[in-house]
Amino acid sequence: MTLDAPALARRRLARGALALASGAFTLLAGQVLAATGLPDPRPADGRAERSITEWLSRMQDASLQRSYVGTFVVTSSNGSMASARIWHACDGQRQVERIDSLSGERRSTFRRDDEVLTFLPETKTVRSERREALGLFPEMVRPDDSAIPEFYTARRVGSDRVAGFDADIVQVLPTDGLRFGYRIWSEKKSGLVVKLQTLDEGGRVLEQAAFSELQLDAPVRMDRLAHMMTVPEGWRVEKTEAVKTTAAAEGWGLRQPVAGFKSVSFYKRRAEDVLQWIFSDGLASVSLFVEDFDGQRHLREGMFASGATHTLTRRVQDSWVTVVGEVPPATLRAFSLSLERRK
Repeated sequence: MTLDAPALARRRLARGALALASGAFTLLAGQVLAATGLPDPRPADGRAERSITEWLSRMQDASLQRSYVGTFVVTSSNGSMASARIWHACDGQRQVERIDSLSGERRSTFRRDDEVLTFLPETKTVRSERREALGLFPEMVRPDDSAIPEFYTARRVGSDRVAGFDADIVQVLPTDGLRFGYRIWSEKKSGLVVKLQTLDEGGRVLEQAAFSELQLDAPVRMDRLAHMMTVPEGWRVEKTEAVKTTAAAEGWGLRQPVAGFKSVSFYKRRAEDVLQWIFSDGLASVSLFVEDFDGQRHLREGMFASGATHTLTRRVQDSWVTVVGEVPPATLRAFSLSLERRK
């Protein structure tokens, strides 16, 4: 259930943006722009606003078809900061990347499609696991399945330069109180997200992730990165065994859905005896972790925050439930209050 800073930063940089104007959005965006001092949202070049599908497709294509090398930094409103170096290679179908932490614990994480290896040199340990592509670009299976148009509005609000690249600035605002807003910098030529800010309901920046240096279309070879995933002799491999199952099979369900969030997957982590249920609205994701109640463990019930990430822990019958997501506290409460054991 550990969420390391480099992985969170990578997810934040990888989210997509939208461009759908409406009367309600124009009013809200005007208030936010006045507070932040961003440029007038009307495109200076007079071009038509991109549609929601065009923005998503453009950014998704950039992540699948462009290789790059860069250094990115994530900072939170609580003063914490993490940085990492990333090498990303792709061929339109497969993706391979390496992420080296530059702060905190030394580690190198390699991802080849859904295969993830994390190398911890201090203990000569490699953690091996399988992860679905949730959160890569953006957190959705297909654009037509997403609830984004119903629960978010967005529009280009200007341009800027990030890490030496010209970028469009896209403001994304939620239509309810169950999700955060975003300000996204998308590189003009490719569409790649080069900077991302997560905003609370008042437009305050909760967290920011941005490339401080970027080499777009760098000659990163997939076979070379894949070769680096070979486990050195003498290192210990720890496999995280997560079996895909369903909420119904494990005896859990929601009394009522949380608006906009769809069930993405459900796993049983045997070694830790923990269930994980993942939901997404296309941009934000929420994970519900369920484990047996143990009176000997002194878990604290309540809400905790770190930047944009909120965590809620409470007891539900004979289980501890931990709800985690980059969403407002109200969203986590809605999930925890709706969760029920059915057998």
